[in-house]
Amino acid sequence: MLTLERLSFTEADFTLQADLALDPGARVAVVGPSGAGKSTFLDLIAGFRTPQTGRVLWQGQDITAAPPDRRPVALLFQENNLFPHLDLMRNLGLALRPDGGRLRGPERERVLAALARVGLEGMEARRPGALSGGQQSRAALARVLLQARPILALDEPFAALGPALKAQMLDLLREVAEDLGALVLLVSHDPEDARRFAQATVLVAEGRAHPPVATEALFADPPPALRAYLGNGSGTA
Repeated sequence: MLTLERLSFTEADFTLQADLALDPGARVAVVGPSGAGKSTFLDLIAGFRTPQTGRVLWQGQDITAAPPDRRPVALLFQENNLFPHLDLMRNLGLALRPDGGRLRGPERERVLAALARVGLEGMEARRPGALSGGQQSRAALARVLLQARPILALDEPFAALGPALKAQMLDLLREVAEDLGALVLLVSHDPEDARRFAQATVLVAEGRAHPPVATEALFADPPPALRAYLGNGSGTA
């Protein structure tokens, strides 16, 4: 279980608090107004920001002071984290050899298998610039698959994609998460993403990351902060 225990983070005039727990293997959306702290919420979990008070625990172990590379978290941004000067074999190989060292035969086979898993078989020699936006997103997911971390934190990774392609990527993400048995935290500005993908949703608003609520129940009867964000007086986007 991932536990944020009486967490509080302050920077200038911004404050975010969280006191919640998330189950291993759960699919969780993170929604809320722009600037409310959704990305900060992920950063606190991944170790890129440190709370002033409270603790972050994974399976009962305190990881609050652990650096990002010592945490059980794979973080994926909207930009996909792909290096433009490296082909996909080398880009994905960084998940296995972060120092950029040469891949051994079994490691190369793992990269090829990950590419095939996301529909990019035979594209290991291509650079990101030669791929479509959807293919870049698939490559980034393949690298997450290779990292095999028990927590996947994704910060609007498909925001630049059209509706049909985004739906495909959300379905692929669900499959990858099931392969890994991972807890997935998906930040999105689109309520339909939450409905399609997430079993539960965390609302980040008014200085707080609220405990998770079943997604359909939350949007069927949204609290005032979510209702204001949706802007239509109901849970329908």
